[in-house]
Amino acid sequence: MKEIRIMDTTLRDAHQSLWATRMTTAMMLSVADRMDRAGFDAIDLSIGGAHVDVSVRYLKENPWERVRLLCKNIYRTPMYGTVRSKSGAAFDVVPNDIPLLWIERLIANGMRRFRIYDALADLDNIVYLLRHAKELGAYTVGILAYGHSPVHTDELYARKTKELIERAAVDAIMIKDAGGLLTPDRIRTLVPAMKGVMGNLPLELHSHCLTGLAPLVYLDGVKLGVDQLHTAIAPLANGEAQPATQTMVRNLRDMGYAVNVDDALIDEVGEHFRKVAEQEGLPLGVPMEYDAFHFEHQVPGGMQTNFKFQLAQAGLTHKLDEVLHECARIRGELGWPIMITPFSQFVGTLAVLNVVNGERYKVIPDEVKKYALGYYGKLMAPVQPDILDRILSNGSRSIALTPPELEPAVPALRRKYPNISDEERLLRYSYAGSQVDDMLAAGAMRTEYHFEQPWVRLLKEISKLPRLTRVHIQKKDLIMDLHKQRAEKQTEMSGASS
Repeated sequence: MKEIRIMDTTLRDAHQSLWATRMTTAMMLSVADRMDRAGFDAIDLSIGGAHVDVSVRYLKENPWERVRLLCKNIYRTPMYGTVRSKSGAAFDVVPNDIPLLWIERLIANGMRRFRIYDALADLDNIVYLLRHAKELGAYTVGILAYGHSPVHTDELYARKTKELIERAAVDAIMIKDAGGLLTPDRIRTLVPAMKGVMGNLPLELHSHCLTGLAPLVYLDGVKLGVDQLHTAIAPLANGEAQPATQTMVRNLRDMGYAVNVDDALIDEVGEHFRKVAEQEGLPLGVPMEYDAFHFEHQVPGGMQTNFKFQLAQAGLTHKLDEVLHECARIRGELGWPIMITPFSQFVGTLAVLNVVNGERYKVIPDEVKKYALGYYGKLMAPVQPDILDRILSNGSRSIALTPPELEPAVPALRRKYPNISDEERLLRYSYAGSQVDDMLAAGAMRTEYHFEQPWVRLLKEISKLPRLTRVHIQKKDLIMDLHKQRAEKQTEMSGASS
């Protein structure tokens, strides 16, 4: 009986997809021990991109302290970090020594496994990172991002898989379907093509439920040789997130596979996050309906929310479908970039600008011009000649037509900030102004999460009712009278006796 291993994404991709990355460290630590004992093959805890951004700018939590605390409390199960090539924690191109230092500090703080990817599948951008992580003793996974386009063929993925194994000696290969675009038909040809050049290396499969097909894709993938599935614990599953661990495990066992996880502990973790969602007013994941239009525009769910906000500010809410169609058109014109960070943001921003301005390619973000000129790596297909002309004509004149060789940044960082840690230096490199200072000024990170008593939540909800003038609450020997006087809420408590 073959064992199928489970990678848990609850602490990383699940809340990024459903809660806009707003899960705090305290929420995680409350269930860290139970997740550690649940039997997962690994637990994903990315420190990069949106997670660092939200931690620093919005939660005011030091992301490095989060890594240290969670690696201390989750020590039986390997923790995974994900590294994105070229653009590091931001969207602009960074020198090679910046992601190298990220890897070094993550390993120093307890990370044992790394997944590294380049959205263009330009392996020159990631082979040196994979080798460096392996030299430092880490388990390495080479990621190939899945794209739905004329250039993302099975032959391409087989060739890139073989190249990753030969050049980087990775321990595993992962299919990363960030857009939830894989179908049962495609997985039946893609997995055999990749497994045919992998030998005995394990294959991981990561998808999202944006089209509702991911659970079926997972089950077909397993039949064809996938060794590890990436799932999230319900209710932080489905929707824009991964398939639910509980349902996937049950289906795999019914199919005759062994899945060695502790169902009771997983249910306890799920109940914890259900209560968190209720207390914080956060959404729960629900299955998505199939929408064929998604395969055309391929815009991730969170970006669609941003589109609605941006268009509403411009009084153009009715233009949403036009923006989505524009995304599809731009992808083809730019050589079919996968709608994954950072290119999904580039395409999405350009689509909004084209629609709002009423003229296509009139305003060119710097990142789009850099992409077209190869700053981020070799393109999957050429930019259409007439589109390239418009980008070059309307883009910033300060951007060199040939990408310059970037000087190492770490030595200058250490000279500029001589009395702080490399972890803080990396944050200051990525975030300008006072953002890091504001995070540090927020003080010690909360490490315990407390659920409010029901009566406290009741009083909070009552206080939101504008026309309510008086409420009488009685439970056994406790009596509370609440009433408004002169537009002020006052509370009287009487009759409390044991």
